[in-house]
Amino acid sequence: MIHRNAPLTPTGRLRLARCVVDDGWPLRRAAERFQVSHTTAARWAGRYQHHGPAGMQDRSSKPHHQPHRTSTAVEDKVVGPLRLATRVGVAASTAHRILRRHGLPPLAALDRATGEPVRRYERARPGELVHIDVKKLGRIPDGGGHKALGRVAGSPNKDRRNGMGYAYLHTALDDHSRLAYTEDLPDETAPTCAAFLTRATTWFAAQGVTVERVLTDNAWAYTKNTWRQTCHDLGIQPRWTRPWRPQTNGKVERFHRTLLDEWAYQRPYTSDAERQAAFPDWLDWYNYHRPHTGISGHTPASRVTNLSGQHT
Repeated sequence: MIHRNAPLTPTGRLRLARCVVDDGWPLRRAAERFQVSHTTAARWAGRYQHHGPAGMQDRSSKPHHQPHRTSTAVEDKVVGPLRLATRVGVAASTAHRILRRHGLPPLAALDRATGEPVRRYERARPGELVHIDVKKLGRIPDGGGHKALGRVAGSPNKDRRNGMGYAYLHTALDDHSRLAYTEDLPDETAPTCAAFLTRATTWFAAQGVTVERVLTDNAWAYTKNTWRQTCHDLGIQPRWTRPWRPQTNGKVERFHRTLLDEWAYQRPYTSDAERQAAFPDWLDWYNYHRPHTGISGHTPASRVTNLSGQHT
């Protein structure tokens, strides 16, 4: 892949090389004409002499010789039996590199006892478990930030952006269907989180989903009596992830990554209001139209029985 700031594409390299080799230009003249160094001009001219136009493509940075690479015999052992690293006597990082080289799944994706790929759990019905988490997102000053204006032109807005604070995106995501409800709130305090849970429960009920359990991390707001009492009043069982194990709440973490890629950073916005105005349409598309690979290409709404046929 060509670096985005590279001064020459393969076509430009070929033009430079032909000026030197075919037309007899001095290297320094060609370098000045194509705005590259004398060394760069000499490299592409030399490759053109030896390999022709095919030599203008980027080469792999992989070394030709790797005297310290793990032996084939050890690699065969790693690729085959179970409990790879301990049985073979190599570091876990070495075993991971060998697996990746052979196109096999990493150790973290395999069951330690059987060697089979891990089967991700999924609740049997909507509402049985709802994942909740907060994503903090910097607000955009009027006129846009560096994504809209570039880093140099956008720098005058830097202080204004810092003064605007953050959007706290609270999300409740159903484990079975992946149906999501998100609000942009001013903070992540215990009262705010508890009020969000009440509204999210009401929203899910309108979709025909009764929330039975909620899973959160161990953030301060979710361990206070305010949260516990709200769960009790709503008839919901609170659950918490294991400390230092965000993977337990991975479905909502993955949703937030999708949200950033496909909405928050999808295009340059000129203001925070413009970005927020685009959010309802994106969330509707995510819930009702976007194929979800985690549920075999279906949409989240298709897994909630009374929503079929809506939002066409």
